[in-house]
Amino acid sequence: MMVPLDPCNKPTSQRRIAEGDTVVVYERHDSMRAVTVSAAGVLQNRFGVFRHADWLGRHFGSKVFSSGGVGGKGGRKAGGGFVHLLAPTPELWTLVLSHRTQILYIADISLVVAYLELVPGCVVLESGTGSGSLTTSLARAVAPHGRVYTFDFHDQRADSAREDFEKNGLSSLITVAVQDIQGEGFPDEYSGAADAVFLDLPQPWLAIPSAGTMLRQDGILCSFSPCIEQVQRACETMRSCFTDIRTFEILLRTYEVHEGALKSATTNEASSDGSSLPGKKRKIRSAGEALDSTQTSSVIARPCSTARGHTGYLTFARKSVHGSQTGAAEVCPTS
Repeated sequence: MMVPLDPCNKPTSQRRIAEGDTVVVYERHDSMRAVTVSAAGVLQNRFGVFRHADWLGRHFGSKVFSSGGVGGKGGRKAGGGFVHLLAPTPELWTLVLSHRTQILYIADISLVVAYLELVPGCVVLESGTGSGSLTTSLARAVAPHGRVYTFDFHDQRADSAREDFEKNGLSSLITVAVQDIQGEGFPDEYSGAADAVFLDLPQPWLAIPSAGTMLRQDGILCSFSPCIEQVQRACETMRSCFTDIRTFEILLRTYEVHEGALKSATTNEASSDGSSLPGKKRKIRSAGEALDSTQTSSVIARPCSTARGHTGYLTFARKSVHGSQTGAAEVCPTS
C-alpha cells in the first residue's frame, strides 16, 4: 500500500516483497519502471534477466542481481547486472506512471501541496484527473481521514485512473467521477465542503465561480496553466471573491554528480619565463578509466544538460469572506 492508513501498520518500505506487490525497479536515476510481482514473472532489460521469484521475501530497497550474474544464493558472477527494488511512493509513482496526459512533476506538486495548506482530514476537489500524478500526492497529504474527489470529462481516462488508485491501495482516499467541470461546474453536494480546490483546465476562469462556491470560508484555490494569457484571465475572475492572489513558475535546476580527474598542481606546465601556468581544468573520467600518476580523484557536480524547463504557472488564491455580521460568504459571480 502506497499510503499507510493505519498507524499500527508498517510502512511499505519496512515490509518484505510479496506476490502481487507493486515494485519500482530502479535501473538508474533516469530509468525506472513499475512492476507487479508474480512468482512466474520475468523482467528483462539491458542489465540482464531478473526472475520475480528471486524477489519474493526480500526487503524493499534490496539490490538484486540478474540471473546470469548470480552464483549460488546471494553470490555474484563477474559481469552480472543489478537493479534496486524500491517501495512505491507518490514521488516515484510520478516518474513511472503511464502518461495518459501531460502530468505535474515533483517540483510543482510540492508547491501545490504546501500552498493549499493540506493536512490530514482535509477535503480536496480536483479537476481534471489526467494521469493521477498530483492526485496521488494529494491523497497522501490528507490521509488517513481526508478525501480527494477528482473529476475528468473523459470516461476512459477516469476508468484508467481509478484502476491505478485501486492497485495502489488508495480507493478509500480518492473518489473518481466523470464530469465536465469547465462546462457544468462541481456537483452541488460539495458546496461549502472543500478545504482546497485544484483546477487543471484549458479555460479555468469558467470553473472558478463554481470552485468558490465549493470552498469553505478561507479555503484555497489553485489553478495550473501552461500559458500566461490563461493566468491573466483567471486572475481577473478571481478578484471578485478571492484575495491573496499569487502566481509562481517553478524552474528546477538539477545537477549531475560524477567522479572526475583533477590534474595535479605540481605538474603544471611551465611557461617560457619559468612561471607556472594555471592547472588543467577538471574533466569527467569515463567508467573504468584509470587515473594516471599526475591525476587525483575528485567528485564533480555540474548542471544537467537535459534539465526540464517551463512546465506551467501555478496561481493560488484564498477565498475572501464578505457579507453581514452573520459571516455569510459572498457568492462568486459566473462569467
